[in-house]
Amino acid sequence: MTARRINTIWVLLLLATALTWWLGESGNAVRAEFVSAAIVLGLAAFKGYLIAMDYMELRHAPRLWRSLVLGWLLVVTLALIGVSFWHSLR
Repeated sequence: MTARRINTIWVLLLLATALTWWLGESGNAVRAEFVSAAIVLGLAAFKGYLIAMDYMELRHAPRLWRSLVLGWLLVVTLALIGVSFWHSLR
């Protein structure tokens, strides 16, 4: 992995973290509970994808390992979004 790619991913991770923090602190999370939760979970999944693929070197790993890790990330993210949606209906 090149230094430029590492730096680009690092900046993306910082931006995603800053956006997550802004959503939590701005009060928008209280008004649009489900949407904010879905955005935060989506950003967390995006960050997890970047970390798994580039910092954990899964981009060059066998397809089975990539599928297991990314599949787990997808299942957990969708489950949490589903729980958040169910909670917002109550």
